[in-house]
Order: sequence, then C-alpha cells, then structure tokens
Amino acid sequence: MQGFTFWNPTKIVFGKDTVEQVGKQASRFGKKVLMVYGQSSIKKTGVYDLVKKSLEKASLQVVEFAGVKSNPVLSHVRDGVRLAREQQVDLIVAVGGGSVIDESKAIAAGARTDGDVWDFFIDKAIVNDALPIVTVLTLAATASEMNSGGVVTNEETGQKFNIGSPHLFPKVSILDPTLTYTVPANYTAYSGVDAICHLVEGYFTAADPNTPLQDRLVESLVKTVMESTDRILVNPRDYEARATMMWSATLALNGLIPAGIGPFGFPNHMIEHSLSALYDIAHGAGLSIVLPAWMTYTATRAPEKFARFGREIFGIIEPDDQKAAAKGTAALKSWFEHIGSPTTLSAADIPAADISKIAANAVMLAQKWRLDDYTEEIIGEILQLAR
Repeated sequence: MQGFTFWNPTKIVFGKDTVEQVGKQASRFGKKVLMVYGQSSIKKTGVYDLVKKSLEKASLQVVEFAGVKSNPVLSHVRDGVRLAREQQVDLIVAVGGGSVIDESKAIAAGARTDGDVWDFFIDKAIVNDALPIVTVLTLAATASEMNSGGVVTNEETGQKFNIGSPHLFPKVSILDPTLTYTVPANYTAYSGVDAICHLVEGYFTAADPNTPLQDRLVESLVKTVMESTDRILVNPRDYEARATMMWSATLALNGLIPAGIGPFGFPNHMIEHSLSALYDIAHGAGLSIVLPAWMTYTATRAPEKFARFGREIFGIIEPDDQKAAAKGTAALKSWFEHIGSPTTLSAADIPAADISKIAANAVMLAQKWRLDDYTEEIIGEILQLAR
C-alpha cells in the first residue's frame, strides 16, 4: 500500500427523479447558466424539457450551447468559450455523457483565461480558475461527472489530448438512472467497455505488486459492470441494472479505486485516443479493439496478473500462468463480442495498412503522458495483434 492523498469535492445527487433538482443545485453558483448539450437526443427523450423547466423554476437565465459531438472537437470548444465570455455566464450546466462534460470542462477553463484553451491541453498553460460546473448525466461510462479530467480532439493536428485540474471537478453531479433508459444498445456496450478499461489500466500497470484491497475492488467492479451491461441489453428499462451501472462507472474513474497502488499508466487509452481522433470511432468501441491486443502483448512478458484476472473474473483454473492469461484475455474478448463491441480493426473498418499512421499519432500522447516504453514500433506491434 503506497501513500496517497484522496480528494474529491464533487457532490453527487443520485436516484430517481433527481434531475428535478438541477435548478436548485445550480442556483448556488450564479444566475446565468450556459447549458451545454449534444445533438438532438435530449430533446427527443424529454431530458431537455426536464432540465430547462428546473432551471427556469430556479429563476436562472439560460444560454444554450448545443452540438457537442461524441468525440468533442476543439473548434466547437472555442465556440463555446467565445459564447461564455460574450454572455458573461456564471456557470455551466452540462447535460449529457462524458463528451458533453469533457467539453464543458474545457469551456469552463477557457472562459476564465485570455489565452487559447488548447494551451491547457499541450501543457503550455495551467488551469488556475474555471467556471463552476453542474452536470446532469445521461450516459454512464467515463466518470467525468466525478473527476477533474477531460479529453478533446484538435481536428487540425489530429491530437486527442487531455486537460486536468482540481478546478475542473464538477461542483454537483445529478445521477438519475432513469435518464439512461434510452441509451441504445451499442452505446450501452461501449460504456461497459470504457468502465472496465478504466478499472484495469491501474490493475495491470501499477508499480506496487502488493495491492490486494485495490485488486479486489477492481475485480468486483469489473464483474458488476459485466452483469449490469448484460441485464441492460436484455431490458433497457431495468432500473436496478441501470443504477448499478451508473454508480459503477463513476467509481471506476473518480480516483478512489486506485488510491494506494502507486504510479500507473493508461496505455490502452493512449492508443485508443488515436483511433477515435483519426477515425471518429466511439471511445468504448476503440478500447474493445485495443485492450485484448494489449493484454496479449503484455502478458507474454509478465503473465501473473493477467492469470489472476482470468481466474477471478472468469473462473479460469490453469496452473500455467501463460495459458491462464491467454484464456482470460480470450474470455474478455469474447464478452466484448457478445455485447456487440468490435474487437479488431477490420471490424471497425480501420485498414491494417494504417497501423503505422496510428502508431505515429499515438506516440505523441505517449510522450505527453511519459509512457516512455511505448515507441512507434511497440505500439505498432500491439496494433498488429488487433488486425
């Protein structure tokens, strides 16, 4: 167990009909709201009306900013920053999934600086202030509703980079599982993949080999995410499954689970960011392609933890660690396929001939994240296993 500091200031309001509280919660932070959301789905599902009604009931002035993509882009962020500055809004209410919340964080930081918001992503500037953020979560996957990070793609450079600061923790996040009833099957599957990958990045890459508490937390949550996802795909309006999945996804990346494991990395996210930056593939879909290939590559060098994963998650009993690791990886890959998430580049219509281009793009993020072992050659070898 390594020393650590855990601090998470986000207030969570969880449960049925909690969306009705968004106005009351937001009114603590000002009177003029920038309401950020995606395309048209929240209007079709009725979430837009619920949020707007609650904000207006709290006597809040609402400025709308729509059009966030599932992989948010820098040009749209810059438009949001300009609008927030021009309208002199007091806070942001983000209504959507991780993409909307991530973009809202970038807007919140950009609105409180005179410089270009992209400077925060390339480490030319530090976020020292940001507009307060309140979120209404409609897709459980990224845990952006309870962490201080966000990801945006620069369309001009092809870089999908991250921003992070203690100032970017949402002040309040409304987690109403009923708002996720209409999430389609494919994005339900991608959400399950994303949450699992958040959990296993630290599990497999932690520097400390003696982390029994954290390992069991990860294993329990992975199994819970799998069970919940399976239930939701059978019955999208299964409240208990939706609620369990929503809180599991939040716990997967709110900082609590890896506390005490020491340094760890996100190599799968590093590689996947290139897939979604270059091909606009859904983040979870990209992760289901990368993770089994990365596990196969890494387990050939250090199979012990992968063997444990196979045993604890899938009940694989095999005295040879290499065989156990291979069977565990195959079982996870099979589950990804079972829920309808792609597990090869070809399944996502990404040509194998592009592997060198993907690797060259990914190494930029590897350098930013100081994943020095991941050269273009090694990333290319991992992607070859995902063909």
